[in-house]
Amino acid sequence: MDSDRIEGNLKETEGKLTGDEEREKEGQAQSSWGKAKDSASDVADKVKDAAGDAKDAVDKRI
Repeated sequence: MDSDRIEGNLKETEGKLTGDEEREKEGQAQSSWGKAKDSASDVADKVKDAAGDAKDAVDKRI
């Protein structure tokens, strides 16, 4: 789940320590990608929960 964010942070730190700007940028990009994936996953979970709640509400009325 957080592997892209963790790897990205490590690459970014490595780039800073070694002065490798390309590696630093690569780490920043990977970290951002990980954050985006986590956000998308959170939204998907909320939609599933809302759909389940709606189904439960309909089932109670039937």
